[in-house]
Amino acid sequence: MAAALLSAQLTARGAAVAVCSAGLAGTGQPPLPEVIEVMAARGLDVARQRSRAVTPADLAGADLILGMSREHVRHATVLLPRAWPRAFTLRELARRGQQAGARDAAEPLGGWLARAASCRNRRDLLGASPADDIADPTGGPRHGYDATASVLDELTHELADLCWPYARGAAR
Repeated sequence: MAAALLSAQLTARGAAVAVCSAGLAGTGQPPLPEVIEVMAARGLDVARQRSRAVTPADLAGADLILGMSREHVRHATVLLPRAWPRAFTLRELARRGQQAGARDAAEPLGGWLARAASCRNRRDLLGASPADDIADPTGGPRHGYDATASVLDELTHELADLCWPYARGAAR
């Protein structure tokens, strides 16, 4: 859901940014019917997407790595320790990005991430945190999927505003 929403946000503002999705679980599985329905209600077709496990090559090639929970970021930074400066939970980066301020058009993404990550500590990844983790609705009622999609929509919009504010122009 997050990849589809972020990709839609970036496309709407004319930002040519590739957004890929990979996770910790199985490979080749389609999205759950609830995910397909919730995203279709938002005008996004995710039915053809398939799950895949993240690899060190995925992480090495990514300019930004976003997890939905601290567990995801821990996994990424253990799999590829040098990914740490580019790996955040979506909530963490939105929060830190608000504190750092929006990225300037001339500022490299890595520079903005470094500004946003000031005072960051790897120990912050220990445990779970409602300030950083997004609830996984898997196995729950439909309204949980809707709630998660709403949170993700808000956070991906905020992240797009922070990282690509200069790409505005198209409809939100």
